[in-house]
This record gives sequence, structure tokens and C-alpha cells, in this order.
Amino acid sequence: MRLMTLGPLFVGTLLAPLAADAVERATQSGPVEVTQIVTGLDMPWALAFLPDGSTLVSEKSGRLLRGVGGTMVPVSGVPQVRDSGQGGLLDVMVPRDFATSGEIFLSYAKPMAGGAGTALFKGRLDLESNSLTGDDIFQMSQGSRAGQHFGSRIVEGADGTIYLTIGERGEGPLAQDLSRHNGKVVRINRDGSLPSDNPFVDTAKAQPDIWSYGHRNPQGAAMDASGQIWIAEHGAKGGDEINRLAKGANFGWPEISFGTNYNGSGFAQGTAAQGMTQPQFYWDPSMAPSGYAIATTSQIEDWQGDHFIGSLKFDYISHIDPDSWSEERLSWPETERVRDVVSAPDGTLWFISETRGAIFRISPSL
Repeated sequence: MRLMTLGPLFVGTLLAPLAADAVERATQSGPVEVTQIVTGLDMPWALAFLPDGSTLVSEKSGRLLRGVGGTMVPVSGVPQVRDSGQGGLLDVMVPRDFATSGEIFLSYAKPMAGGAGTALFKGRLDLESNSLTGDDIFQMSQGSRAGQHFGSRIVEGADGTIYLTIGERGEGPLAQDLSRHNGKVVRINRDGSLPSDNPFVDTAKAQPDIWSYGHRNPQGAAMDASGQIWIAEHGAKGGDEINRLAKGANFGWPEISFGTNYNGSGFAQGTAAQGMTQPQFYWDPSMAPSGYAIATTSQIEDWQGDHFIGSLKFDYISHIDPDSWSEERLSWPETERVRDVVSAPDGTLWFISETRGAIFRISPSL
């Protein structure tokens, strides 16, 4: 196992002075400081902040770590994961009421009949013992031996319901099959029960927890200041998308796409079809989006309300102004295979470099 180290910033409040090892990088809004906060991580997947200023970091192999007091401490009680292909311990989400509930949510590839499937775990985190107690509140209806497309981003909606993205597990046609969870975004209550206003809750032969469908592999999700949820998902050869989530919407996979199949052929109905929702933005060629942050508060004034999505393939952070859908690519030595991007409570932007096994912070240049 590689040695994990934390920069001097990672002690106490997020408002501590910039560490001495910060480097200056250029953006269209002026120079910023990029500071390495943690290094030595093993395939880090997701990052979340706790109210006390510490962080939670998931590693694909199944470890959950808490950064506190200058060290990274393993958290016990994490469910058993299937660490294979793209599966493993994936997203971590801290709800808004953590200070009173003590609850966190984890998504992971769960071993089950037929192979593995995406599952959602809710646990109570004891900050004294760094231990979790809890259980699953959702799992896919059927497992698969495929190693790809687990999706797995978790978002707490404005009303407190929980949204979970699920990839189609490499079986494209199932994204259009409402009897299966493949290629869907599901929505459930905090206790795992069903919201009565889900679009398919009273529909025969449909999974009642489905909120939207026709997704390929959504590995980015975030909520903006108005409560609107956005997702970023992988296309095939081209056609990676940003989608504005909507109740009951069909986002078209695998019937429509702005990309092509890997063999060069097009999709059944081209780029649009009746009853299928168009993306707000797409990348061609594919940049392999992962992680999604919306800067609802930002220390960089020009970034307020903007969207930030990591690129696994081309090693940058896509900075998008949702008013014009113009894109700036933040491409620096630190942005190698960006797995997650998170807007911190203090208005700075943090990201995970999977290649470097590291976490970085973006702050205004002093």
C-alpha cells in the first residue's frame, strides 16, 4: 500500500491559509492556486465533506477513509464490494442534515445472484470510532457479470429524496426496459421507501423507483442552487452528454446519440427521436466524464453557478457556463484522469486525480 500524506492545509478549518506547496495555474478568469491536499491514495473514486471540516474519500477497492487531524483514518463497517472492472466502492454522499442525523450514503458494486449490481447503503457514522452501522436501502433488481457501467453517483434532492444514477451495465437495450434498473436514475426516500410522485410508481411492469431512463453510464451528478439536478454520462464513440434531469424523461440510449458505435455505425434513430430528450451539451470526441460540481458558492466570482466535470480520457476539468454553454478546459499537470470534482463548503473547488492518487484544491490566487 502506498503511503498517504496530507498537506498542511488539511488540519482544522477549510479556511486555513494556502499551503506553501500551492502552484499557480492559468484560467480564463485569471490565475488560481492549485494545492495538493492528499497523496498516496489507491484508486480514489469520490470525495465528500463533513460539517466539522474533515472529508470522506472512497477507494474503489472497498476502503472508506476519513481525513482528520492531519491523517487519513480508515472507516470500519463498509459493506463488502465486488472490486472488479469498473465496480467497487464508488460514491459517498453526506446529506444536509448530517449534524443531527449522523447518516451518510455509499454506492457500490454489490455481489449478488448473476454477478454484481449497483446498490445504495445508508449508515450512521460515529465520528469518535470512525465506524459505520447501517444497511442497503436499494439494490438493482438483477445482477450481471459485466464489469462496466455501474453509474453510481448519489444526489440529495431539494426535497430530501435520494437520486442514484445507474449505468446499463453494457446491455444497451435494457436502458429502454422499464422493468429493469439498467440505464436508469432511481429516486427513493431516505428510508428506502418510494416517493408517491415517482412517474412509474403505479405503472404495471415498471420498477416504481425509476425517475428517468435511457441512460448509458452517468458518472457525474449535481444539484444547482434552484434544486435542478444535472447528470453527465458517457456516450459511445463520441456523444458524452450533459443532461437536465426531468421526471419520467427518456434520454434515448441506445436509440439516439451524437456519437457512433465503436464499429463506426450510427444509432437506430440518429441524433433525435420523438419522445426522447435532447442533451443540453455534448462532447465529441468523448472525454469520459466523471464527477460533477456546480459552484453554488465560489471564492472565484466568475465561477459562481458554473458547472465543472472531470475528464478521465483527456485529463482536464470541463468548466461550463450554463447560460451560454461555452466551455473552458482546465488542463494542468494536476488534472490527470479526474475522477471527481466537488464544490467545498468554503467556495473552493476540490478534485480527485485518479492517476496521481491525490486530492487537489483550487483557490483564488493571492
